[in-house]
Amino acid sequence: MAGYRKLGRPTDQRRAMLRNLVTSFFKSEDGRITTTESRAKEVRSIAEKMITLGKRGDLHARRQVLAYVTEEAVVAKLFSDIAPKYQERNGGYTRIIKMGPRRGDNAEVVILELV
Repeated sequence: MAGYRKLGRPTDQRRAMLRNLVTSFFKSEDGRITTTESRAKEVRSIAEKMITLGKRGDLHARRQVLAYVTEEAVVAKLFSDIAPKYQERNGGYTRIIKMGPRRGDNAEVVILELV
């Protein structure tokens, strides 16, 4: 489901990392995570697709989200709390705010949050 960025990882590690980031993003109480810019752009794409599936709300959409998100409680939260907030919105559910470079390796750090 992800885009075309390799993120410096083999395919299996990259898929696992993105699944964990998406799960953490929806699991967070305030609806935001801090990560690097390239990871955030990948997670944004996947998260918006998950919210669109949550807006559909049928059983097939729930099973599609369960195939990607690793925790059932997070899927329940997505379908009951997050997706209904965006029912009348056509995309653009997330925003990326740049924070500046990270001290250790000078990677661009951003906040990915729900609008």
